[in-house]
Amino acid sequence: PRSTSFRGHPIDRDSLTVGMGPVDMAKYERVSGEIFKVLYEFTPAIEPISIDEAFMDITESYKIFGSPLKTCALIKERIKKVTGLTASLGMAPVKMVAKIASDLRKPDGFVEVKPGKVREFLNPLPIRKLWGLGEKSELVLNRMGIKTIGELARMDETKLVNALGENGRHLLALSQGIDPREVVTEHEAKSVGKEFTFDVDTLDKKKIEATLMLLCEKVSTNLREQNLKGRTITLKIRLEGFETYTRAITIAEPTNFEDEIFREIKKLYTDFDTKGKKIRLLGVKASHFGEAGIQANLFEKPNRKKEELHKALDAIKKKFGSDAVHRATVIKDKD
Repeated sequence: PRSTSFRGHPIDRDSLTVGMGPVDMAKYERVSGEIFKVLYEFTPAIEPISIDEAFMDITESYKIFGSPLKTCALIKERIKKVTGLTASLGMAPVKMVAKIASDLRKPDGFVEVKPGKVREFLNPLPIRKLWGLGEKSELVLNRMGIKTIGELARMDETKLVNALGENGRHLLALSQGIDPREVVTEHEAKSVGKEFTFDVDTLDKKKIEATLMLLCEKVSTNLREQNLKGRTITLKIRLEGFETYTRAITIAEPTNFEDEIFREIKKLYTDFDTKGKKIRLLGVKASHFGEAGIQANLFEKPNRKKEELHKALDAIKKKFGSDAVHRATVIKDKD
C-alpha cells in the first residue's frame, strides 16, 4: 500500500509575494479548497490533517495514472497548474514515514521511501522528526543519550516504558518503521467496525473463517442497535510483519444482516493473496449508511421474517450475553 503525505504551501509566508502584508486567511482557505479538489481527482482516500496538509492512500488508484511515482508527479503538476503554488509530497508504505518524507524537501519536493528502505531512511534522522513526539518526551530521550531515530529504534522497550509510559512503546514502534494506522477519510470515520488480533499468527482456514463470521455478527448487531444499514463492506487484514491491507466492496442495497455481510467479506478474503504470510489481525467494517427503516427499493418488499429473526436473536444476546447465540460455523470452529 502507498501512503502519500501531501504538504501544500498556500499558508507558508515565504511562498507568498514579498510585501503582500498580513496573512489573508480567507484567501488561504479558498486556495486550500482548490488544492483539495485536485487531490480528490486522484483518490477518494484522503485524510485532511490541517488546512494545507493531508494523507492520501493511492493503493487502489495509482494504476489509473500509470505508477505511484507518476501519480505523485501528476499531483504536483496539477496543483501548480490550478493554483500556481508548489507542494511537497512524501510517499512511503506507512503514514508516519510519508509524513516525515513530505517535510524534508519543502517547498517543492518529492521524497519516496521504498518498503525495504524504511529503517535505512529513518535511522539517521533526529528524533524530533517522529510524528507525535512532544518536547517533553524529546527532552527525556535526549537525557537518555538518544538523539536519532536509529538510536531510539535500538533501545530496550522496558526502559522506554519506564521513562515515558505506554507512549514509549508507541514511539519505539514508530522508530522501527511500524505504523499500522490507516488513512481515515471523513466518510470512513462514520463507520461501524470490529477487529480481532490472534494470539498466534495463523493461516488456519477454519479459524480465520470462524473469526470473520464472529466479527460480522458483532458488526451486524451494532448496526441494528444504531438503526443503520451499511452499503460499503470493508475487510482489514494485517499480516505478520505488520503489513496491513484493506479491501472493500459496495453492494447495491444496504444491509445489517450478518449473513449478507459475511458473504461479501468471505469473497474479499478469498480473493486476497497472503503470499504464504500468516495473519495477525482481521477486521470487518460497514460504512456508507442508510437508515434501517427506509426501503432502498420501492418495488422490493422488506424481508420481514428475516428482520424479526434478527431482532429476536438480538434480544436473546442482550438478555443472556453476546456469546449466547452464534451461527453453527462459529460454534464448530470453537469446538
